[in-house]
Formats: sequence, structure tokens, C-alpha cells
Amino acid sequence: MKYLKEYVESKIIIKKSEFIGILVPIQKDEDIDNAISTAKKKYPKATHYVTAWVRGEQGQYASSNDDGEPTRTAGYPALEVLMHHNLTDVLIIIIRYFGGIKLGAGGLIRAYSSSAAETVKAATFYKKVMAEKYLITFPYNLIDTIEHLLADNVDYINKEYTDVVKYEIVFLKNNLTLLDDIMHQIEIEKLPAEELHIKVK
Repeated sequence: MKYLKEYVESKIIIKKSEFIGILVPIQKDEDIDNAISTAKKKYPKATHYVTAWVRGEQGQYASSNDDGEPTRTAGYPALEVLMHHNLTDVLIIIIRYFGGIKLGAGGLIRAYSSSAAETVKAATFYKKVMAEKYLITFPYNLIDTIEHLLADNVDYINKEYTDVVKYEIVFLKNNLTLLDDIMHQIEIEKLPAEELHIKVK
């Protein structure tokens, strides 16, 4: 499952109606109520405040609300977008300012799906993983070599530059052999495993 890193907004206009999508990370029920209340204060006098949320380690808890739009034309399409992207602990609020042109059931489904999809596209997500961490210590003259060897195969947790260079890293595919050729020039120490948040698209 993927988790939302931070609050994000996105806006689209369809046939003069404005759809403002808001994604919010949530942990508990109060987070949902608070976020909806905040959105209503930020965007007063909107026609609809459609919501959908997913919670739980496997995304096993979910709900949606059409807020006055025809049944299953608003909240559920937004919820489907969240589920399609394997998101959890996330709330989407789609605020609609009616532009005077009716969209019909099919048009509403497309509009709310599009708004949700655009908002998800604008967001940053991460995965929670239990990962083995390593501390690599090496001289300054090896920085370029090591960064070239590691490339996109690691996630950097910390970099420290003192009399020597220390990189705290996680191998994304546990591929320790990347450093075999220079193992005699570096020190490598295995650190205790811990839950890490790895950025994903």
C-alpha cells in the first residue's frame, strides 16, 4: 500500500463547473472530520463537498459520500481512483462550484474521477518497508565512484562529511555486491533494521 506524504490540492474546470481536489493524510476518524471542516471554511458556499477515504494497512476500511450528487456519481468514482492506486490512510475531498451546465450521470462520474486522478497525480507517496540499513565509511576521493556504483539502487538515509565520508543507506534490492570491487577500500557496517518510508510515484 502507498501512503500520502503531505496535503495537496489540484483544480480542474469542466463545462464551467470548478472541481477542487484535496488529498489529506489521515490516521483517525477525527482527522477526516477536521479536514472536511477546514475545506468548508477555505472554500465556502461550494455546491458540493464530495468525500472518499481509505484506511488500514491493507486498505480494508473505505467509505465515500456523494454530498447531494446523484448516488454513486461522485464519492464512489473518487474512491475507485484511490483504490486503483493502492492508497491507504488518505482522504480525498472534491469541492464543486456549479457552473450552470448540468453534466448528467456519466458526465459527473467522469468529472469526479478526473478530479481525483489529477489530484493523485500531483501528490507524493511513500511505502512503509522494514529495511536493513548499512553505514558505509570511506575517504573523500571515493565519493564519485561510490555514488556511480550505487546509482538508483539505494535510498540515502543520511550523509555525513567529517574527516571521512559516511553514508547511511538502504539497498533497495539488497544488492550488496554492487560494492564488491572496492570493498577493500571502504568500511561497511550493518545497522539494525527499522521501518523506513521509501518514496514512490
